[in-house]
Amino acid sequence: MGAGSSTEVEREPLMGRPNAEANRQPVHSRVYGRRWLVLTLFSLLGLMQGMVWNFWGPIQNSAVHAYGFSKSDIAVLVLWGPVGFVPWLLFMWLMDKKGLRSSLLLSAFFMLLGAVMRSIPLTDLPLRRWLIHGGQLLNGLAGPTIMSAGPYLSTTWFAPDQRATATAVASLFCYLGGSASFIVGPMVVPAPNDSLAAPTNSATVSDNFIRDRIQLVMYAELGAIAVLFAAVLVYFPSRPPMPPSVAAASQRLSYRSSICRLLSNFRFLMIALAYAVPTGVIAGWAGVLDMVLTPAKVSQVDAGWIGFWSTVGGCVFGVAMARFADSIRGMLKLILVLMLAGASLSSTWFTLTCLNRYTHLPSTAAILYTSCILVGIFINSSVPIFFELFIETVYPVPEGITCGVVTFLGNLVTGLLLFFLTFYSSELSWLNWCLTGSCLFSLVLILFFRESYDRLYLDVFVSV
Repeated sequence: MGAGSSTEVEREPLMGRPNAEANRQPVHSRVYGRRWLVLTLFSLLGLMQGMVWNFWGPIQNSAVHAYGFSKSDIAVLVLWGPVGFVPWLLFMWLMDKKGLRSSLLLSAFFMLLGAVMRSIPLTDLPLRRWLIHGGQLLNGLAGPTIMSAGPYLSTTWFAPDQRATATAVASLFCYLGGSASFIVGPMVVPAPNDSLAAPTNSATVSDNFIRDRIQLVMYAELGAIAVLFAAVLVYFPSRPPMPPSVAAASQRLSYRSSICRLLSNFRFLMIALAYAVPTGVIAGWAGVLDMVLTPAKVSQVDAGWIGFWSTVGGCVFGVAMARFADSIRGMLKLILVLMLAGASLSSTWFTLTCLNRYTHLPSTAAILYTSCILVGIFINSSVPIFFELFIETVYPVPEGITCGVVTFLGNLVTGLLLFFLTFYSSELSWLNWCLTGSCLFSLVLILFFRESYDRLYLDVFVSV
C-alpha cells in the first residue's frame, strides 16, 4: 500500500474490538437513501458560504463607488474568511464531541446572522461599512465546519466506493459558491462607468443605483441562507442508524490524542503543506482576481467570467477525478502529481503572459482565459483528492479533525497573503509569482511523499 505504511501496532485502534467482531460488522452495515438529502443540504450551505465570502472581490470597482471602499478594504473583506478560522479548534472539538448536526447548526446560524447584519439598509455609510465587515466575519466563522467536514460526512454516510465522490461534492460546493459570485455580482451590479442618468448628475445616480443593486443581491443571499438554516434545523441527523462500512463503525482516537498524532506525524505535515500553500494562495488570488487582471485591461465582467469558469471547471473535474479514484483505489498520489504538474505549467504560462512587456509573449483575451482557467481547474480539483489522502495517511484520527487542521493551514496562508496585499496593492505581479511558486513547491513535496492507505486496508481486507 506504499512505502510509508503504518505498523501493525499503529493499526490496532482501527479495530476497536476483536477480529471476529470486526469481521461481522459489514454484515450489519447499510447505506440509506437519505444520505443524498444530507449531502445536498450540507453542499448548499457550502455554496452560500462561498458566495458570501467572495461577494465583494468581483465587484470591487462598484463597491468603491457605492460604499467608498478602498482596495485595502476589499482585501480585508476577503480576509475575514481566513480570520474566521482562528477558533477552528473549538469547531473541531464540537464536531468530535457533539456530532456534525450541532456543529453545522452553529455554522448556519453564524451565516444567517452575518447575512442579516450586512443587509441592514442604513443610510449612514460609515456604520454600514462596519456592519458589512461584521457580517463577513460571521460568515467566515462558518468556514471551519463547512470547509472541513465533507470527508467526515462522506465516511459517516457513504459506502467505501462512493466516499471520494461524496467528499468531492461536499468540499467543492463552497468553491462553486465562490465561482457563482463571479457571475452573480458583475451581472446584477453594474460597473461604475454604467449610467442611465443625465450627464449632470450621473455620478450621484450611478452610485445610488449601484448601491441598490448590491442591496438586492444581499437580500437574495439572506433569503437563501434563511431557508437552508430552517431545513437543517428541521432535518439533519449527525449519523445514520447503522454505519455504511467497517471504517465508519471503528473506534477513533480521542480529540487530544488526534491533535498530538497529527502534529507529530512528519508525513502528514509534509502533505498538509503541499495542500495548504497552493490552495491558500489561489483562494486569496481568486478573491482579488479583478484587481489582478485590471492591469491587463480585462473588464470587471470578463474577470468574473474567468474566475467563474476556472472554479466551475475545477469542481467538475474534481468530481470526475474523485469518481475515478473511487473506481481505481490506491492511486491518489499519482493523480495529485498530474494535477500539480498541470497547475505549475498553467500558472507559469499565466504569469509570463501578464508580463508580456518583458517576455513579449502574446497576451490576448483567449490566452488569459485559457491559462487562468487551467490554473483553477488543476488546483481546485485536487482538494478532494488531498482530503482522501490525508485521511488514509493518519487514520484512525477522525476525519473532521484531520481536515480541520489542513483547512486552517490553507486559510492561514490565504490570510497572510491578503495581509500583505493590504500594504502592496498598487502592483500585483508578485501575487502571480506567489501562485506559480506555490504550485511548484507543492509538486516537489508530493513527489517525495510516501503514501499509505490504512482506512482502505480496513474496509477491503477486514471486511472480506
